Amino acid sequence: MATTDVSEREARQVAEAAREQDWKLPSFGKELFLGNFRLDLIHPQPKLDAAAVEKGEAFLKTLRTFLEERVDPLQIERDSKIPDDVIEGFKGIGAMGMKVAEEYGGLGLSQVYYNRALAMVGTYHGALGALLSAHQSIGVAEPLRMFGSEEQKREWLPRVAKTDISAFLLTEPDVGSDPARVATSAEPTEGGYILNGTKLWATNGAIADIVVVMARVPKSEGHKGGISAFVLDYKTEGVTVTHRNAFMGLKGIENSVTELKDVFVPAENLIGKEGWGLKIALSTLNTGRLALPAICVGQSKWATKIAREWSSERVQWGRPIGKHDAVAQKNAFIAASAFGLEAMLDVASRLADEKRNDIRIEAAIAKLYGSELGWKVLDDLLQVRGGRGYETAESLKARGEKPIPAEQALRDMRINRIFEGSTEIMHLLIAREAVDQHLQVAGDILEPETPLPDKAKSAVAAGTFYAKWLPKLVVGEGHKPSGYDEFGSLATYLRYAERSSRRLARSTFYAMGRWQAKLEQRQTFLGRIVDIGAELFAISAAVVYADTIARETPERADAARELAELFCAQAKRRADELFHALWSNDDDAGYSTAVKLLDGRYTWLEEGIVDPSDS
Repeated sequence: MATTDVSEREARQVAEAAREQDWKLPSFGKELFLGNFRLDLIHPQPKLDAAAVEKGEAFLKTLRTFLEERVDPLQIERDSKIPDDVIEGFKGIGAMGMKVAEEYGGLGLSQVYYNRALAMVGTYHGALGALLSAHQSIGVAEPLRMFGSEEQKREWLPRVAKTDISAFLLTEPDVGSDPARVATSAEPTEGGYILNGTKLWATNGAIADIVVVMARVPKSEGHKGGISAFVLDYKTEGVTVTHRNAFMGLKGIENSVTELKDVFVPAENLIGKEGWGLKIALSTLNTGRLALPAICVGQSKWATKIAREWSSERVQWGRPIGKHDAVAQKNAFIAASAFGLEAMLDVASRLADEKRNDIRIEAAIAKLYGSELGWKVLDDLLQVRGGRGYETAESLKARGEKPIPAEQALRDMRINRIFEGSTEIMHLLIAREAVDQHLQVAGDILEPETPLPDKAKSAVAAGTFYAKWLPKLVVGEGHKPSGYDEFGSLATYLRYAERSSRRLARSTFYAMGRWQAKLEQRQTFLGRIVDIGAELFAISAAVVYADTIARETPERADAARELAELFCAQAKRRADELFHALWSNDDDAGYSTAVKLLDGRYTWLEEGIVDPSDS
């Protein structure tokens, strides 16, 4: 397959053009990174719609019964395949159309209940969560919901909701997180386009019926060209699944290498307009990314249950292991983290349903934070379970013990740090949004190609802005002893978050002054900036969620406050460590060593090993 070579600058320009740059709605996350702690944007949380709750709870009951009576997770793991009757069963109960509106044949669940359903399914087997989320969070349903014509919605969405499995074909063998290099072509022809190319790692791609394909339309007379999105019937001549990929975890996932050879796609299957492909992909992921933290929440809640049960029944040295401090601390971390992750998801999901806020940063943080913290939670669970954690569920069952799949859960969780934007890419994506205001003010100063006279003019304008802005980052509610008193003992953490958001904005400004255009190359520094913001959002969400629980289910108020306090204390400690590491680190030494490593300076270190992949 031909590749498309583009420079780093060209790649950034393509990504920038596709990025949604306008902020038409308020954003808690955006304001947080600017040092403006707008708690009013997430508190009080919107009340859940009564009809949506009734419909959602009814479906969760149906889903639970289906999983318990019809699905054998050990069989999925053993066969590395989700049985056909399970997939047909999902279609029968409406699980394939959870996010599709009722008018198009779907269930029309709210974001809150869609996420709760994914959390439930994901704890039964990771491949089930991957199947459903890839099908409707990023598959055909979401791009058409956001950008499809009415005719497209009426033709394709009923199929997505009831009969057809969908997938999203973007990645290519030479194209991962650099979509500007998409090489799959879409040559205009009479009545449509001819697709040629190879797509890699398409989840559901091995069994899909309809897909969204990203391909490049060449610019020509009558065609704007650019990377574009098409909905494609997978049975079209020229579509071939050449390989089903196998992975460390998610053993039942149907992930493909798909070849497109002279595939005709009708003009009416173009989603939006030519050149909208990356815009559609990025916009789809903005809300679609909530699916992954939902699965991480489910796994963390499951880990809490398993840790509690095992730590109560397993006795060592005359006491349940859960009462030995080393294990107790891990269990406390697991439970507090499960609460914190659920809080972030609930806050973001209710905002998504209410549609009054722009949640692109909150959803991205939930994905980043959920996958990283969820991994640590399951790693600790495996340690608590000891040898039984490392042993497979199948082996445990064979010798008469409860088949708890701790090692499988850890393997399945690992992909979430890579799926739909790796942690490293998420850091850069969120950082780009977080410093958006700075770049709008000082953009010409930071661009290396900008002529000096233009930089001087921009510097004057930027200086005026920062002269007014910086003083505001010194004092605020966080310095008042009485600030946020209505939150009781949790007020101290909101005061911390408010103070720290201003400190974070100052740190970003200082970094811009220090590195200017080279700031984008300081990826580890930007990653810490983002991680601090994530901890502050997590603290805020935990406090808000505890307050919501106190109002909606008063009998749980004290317990929720206890979990929130521990989670906030742990998040505060992590944030403090990150603040310290901003300016006290070994980044330069590490980068220098890494470059020398690539140059072969340390190849002697590799002596004495045998690499089986070289045989």
